[in-house]
Amino acid sequence: MVFSLTSSLSDAIGPAAAKKIERAFAMTTVGDLLGHYPRRYADPAELTPILDLPVGETVTIVAEVLSATARGMRNRPGAMTDVIIGDGNGRVSLTFFAKNLKQAEWRAGEMRRGRRGVFSGKVGTYNDVTQFAHPQYELFDDDESAQARADDRAHRPIPIYPATSAVSSGQFRELVEAVLPKLGEVPDPLTDEVRRREQLLDARTALVQLHRPQNLNEVDPAVRTVRMHEALVLQTALLQQRAAVRELSATSRDATPGGLLERFDAALPYTLTPDQQTVGEQIAADLTGSWPMNRLVQGEVGSGKTLVALRAMLQVAETGGQAALIAPTEVLASQHLRSITRMLGPHLAPEVMPTLLTGQMSAPERRKAALRVASGQSLIVVGTHALLGDKTTFADLGLVVVDEQHRFGVEQREALRAKGSSPHALVLTATPIPRTVAMTVFGDLDTSVIRTMPAGRAGIETFVAPLAEHPDWFRRVWDRAAEEVAQGRQVFAVCAAIDTTKKSSGEEDAAALVPTEEGATGPRWGVVQLDEALATHPTVGQLRRAVLHGKMPADQKDAVMQAFARGEIDVLIATTVIEVGVDVPNASTMIVLDADRFGVSQLHQLRGRVGRGEVPGLCLLVTEAEAGSLARERVEAVAATLDGFALAEVDLELRGEGDVLGSTQSGVRSSLRLLRVVKDSQLIARARDLAEQILETDPQLASHTGLREVIAQRVTEDDRAALAKN
Repeated sequence: MVFSLTSSLSDAIGPAAAKKIERAFAMTTVGDLLGHYPRRYADPAELTPILDLPVGETVTIVAEVLSATARGMRNRPGAMTDVIIGDGNGRVSLTFFAKNLKQAEWRAGEMRRGRRGVFSGKVGTYNDVTQFAHPQYELFDDDESAQARADDRAHRPIPIYPATSAVSSGQFRELVEAVLPKLGEVPDPLTDEVRRREQLLDARTALVQLHRPQNLNEVDPAVRTVRMHEALVLQTALLQQRAAVRELSATSRDATPGGLLERFDAALPYTLTPDQQTVGEQIAADLTGSWPMNRLVQGEVGSGKTLVALRAMLQVAETGGQAALIAPTEVLASQHLRSITRMLGPHLAPEVMPTLLTGQMSAPERRKAALRVASGQSLIVVGTHALLGDKTTFADLGLVVVDEQHRFGVEQREALRAKGSSPHALVLTATPIPRTVAMTVFGDLDTSVIRTMPAGRAGIETFVAPLAEHPDWFRRVWDRAAEEVAQGRQVFAVCAAIDTTKKSSGEEDAAALVPTEEGATGPRWGVVQLDEALATHPTVGQLRRAVLHGKMPADQKDAVMQAFARGEIDVLIATTVIEVGVDVPNASTMIVLDADRFGVSQLHQLRGRVGRGEVPGLCLLVTEAEAGSLARERVEAVAATLDGFALAEVDLELRGEGDVLGSTQSGVRSSLRLLRVVKDSQLIARARDLAEQILETDPQLASHTGLREVIAQRVTEDDRAALAKN
């Protein structure tokens, strides 16, 4: 029987095995199975001898069973099987636990002396004996013909698959080897001409060589081919989505002479930076186009993105249209409203009536705000997730502005856009995005960049306080904070958690943390713990302190933030709720506790809260991470440069694109298996060019049937919807 990639797994491997695979990996087709690629290969010709196995690392070896014995547990129920394997030079001990002696004896019988197989596990030692923790294994068959096949297999690279507790790598490999010989034709997204020019394999050969390479030299061409397939399918789908958006009609929002925008610009006390002017012109042109604007504006912390967005809102307001700005937190939404109202001034603000709408407002306040929005009286609306509610309606929603887009899911952004008729969309981010990430994740958006900073900024100095080498520097950090306050300035102190004695259940705690070195504990400092500790400091303890975090009621958060803005608080102890948008020019110092628990871009964002006026900024990154560790590298990278775009590249290299892309990997983007946005940047750019050339001459892919078929298989209607919502 011949199978295609769309054949059901039940037909290919049987109902029982298919059900197990579906439970473990959510796979239902042969294509799903063969799209689960090996994460690495063990080469029997180059396997590490047992005597040289590195302690602490997970390895795979080919070895022979020397002994296997079953015994009951001494002090608790259950049993265990002790196995010794060897490769002729050294020995490894394996231990398997069982519910009862019968199960343990069964495993001992299976692993009888003389059987060979592939064994994987994390290398450890106990009483000077090498052992594998949580071992996995695949034994070669005993009969003569099977042994011959096993010997052949033992000389080929062994694919090691991502596994689960229910399905081991060996079990998955057996299923792939059962299906692969029966695989029929595989649709190829590349034409013969492109494949020859790019020196790539055909799709079927690439799949076979990925799963069953005869030698390691066959792996790289197969990987390169599949990466190009993934890049081309993604870029084509993104460009198709861009074309689909441009088929929609949008209301043209023209600025008029003497209108709101012209009056606003005339009243500005400063000149726009060159980048603000350029990006503003791009947006102004988009708003008068016949299709909806879909633009991403990325800019350094403090580069003036809010001003650019406000000018777009005013252009829309001139036509009677409304603009809605959605922010991720109550604090940021309130800050945006105050900032926008201040920039508009006493003459323009009453005309557009900026209105705040958040979930934690009192019911009467919320009803009053919602009425102004629904009637069209308010032309600029700022809010949080409350804007998405069914009860929030707009008279004429013409522009959606999403601030810090990475904090919102696709569905949330779409829910807001759906409240208008093909409204224009402007996405803002202060997290610089490397070009290849932008091309991969936001390829359907037009992208603008603001690099130049407004004049009059005093700048920021950043230093690492490495407590692992200098524990006494902790007190010096707070002495330095007190010195700043003595000069009439204010201090932020940021923690990675609210309360370290409680398990985190809040988004802001989880969002702040990044993976730590293995064995590391959670953050040492929470807002609660730091406030208690600073109360005993001889100088800081006498200063005016306040705490701020996401679990506080909205009115309390707003009161604290306004008090800090008025200079009534010297030291604000907070979580990352102050990460973006908070603008207090008198704040000179940012102290980040457990700095190694934050990502590179997040540290850069936090640092951007100071040095925003004429007062020089100081950022102190406090860490207990050891010198040379990956966690310490992240912190030192931030201290080394103020260039957010350079840091974005560093972040990508240190953390990998899976972490950097985060929740934006929705729909088709999550189907990327082998494509790596840093390593494959040239390939992605090449795929983009190819996709543009193909769609320019063949927008319906009528003569590119292979590409059309692969997109149909990999990009579902749900994926299309996800792309549309971005």
